[in-house]
Amino acid sequence: QGPLVESGGGSAQSGGSLRLSCTASGDTASSACMGWFRQAPGKQREGIAAINTDGSTSYADSVKGRFTISLDNAKNTLYLQMNSLKPDDTAIYTCAAQCLGEDYCSGSMCVATKEDYGYWGQGTQVTVSS
Repeated sequence: QGPLVESGGGSAQSGGSLRLSCTASGDTASSACMGWFRQAPGKQREGIAAINTDGSTSYADSVKGRFTISLDNAKNTLYLQMNSLKPDDTAIYTCAAQCLGEDYCSGSMCVATKEDYGYWGQGTQVTVSS
């Protein structure tokens, strides 16, 4: 297993909910930024949410108001609560972290579109049926 492992993916009906987890092998408290991405078949990867160490969050318009990103540093785990799911949400969801335990962490601004993460998970499939 890599430094980031996602879980919680699966199938849901349209309008339903799922919660994804991303467990890190390192110290998430040291990461200036963590985020969630998704990639649907035939489409480019899309950054959908990011959270800074101060708790500030950023969302893509496609998920704003429906998805919530959160971070539990005591458990080194990042979450993505997904509500009001739509068939268009079907994709492979991947988490990312800027740093995991480094003494010094820096990177670009922590927004949903940020791409320069240091660590990436393998992804988990989410399928939403109508």
